[in-house]
Amino acid sequence: MIVEFLPLFLMVLLALGLALSLLKIAEWIGPHQPNATKESPYESGQDPVGSARDRYSVKFYLVAMIFIVFDVELVFLYPWAVSFRTFLEAGGGAALASLSVIGVFIAILVIGLVYDVKKGGLDWD
Repeated sequence: MIVEFLPLFLMVLLALGLALSLLKIAEWIGPHQPNATKESPYESGQDPVGSARDRYSVKFYLVAMIFIVFDVELVFLYPWAVSFRTFLEAGGGAALASLSVIGVFIAILVIGLVYDVKKGGLDWD
């Protein structure tokens, strides 16, 4: 059985060998001109302020979670919107059923958004 996977192992070995050899060749023949800006920890050239161990506010994580929820909403709404014409053409209440399902979905999201606004999840004060 392992003989069947021999081409796969050979391909992985060749890919790793090529990647490592290209990296080493680029290191040998590439320009190397270090300066203070290139050696700094941040590409912006600004010195870091404060400690890297400072904690973030919980509000940052709450806003990030809200963004993820509404981003996922868009991921679900786009395919539905694209296929809605098919529901209309199918007839027989398919479009109405589709609208009711997406209506419940959006209603749940609106309730969540109203709850979040009332709790102050979007306030930056």
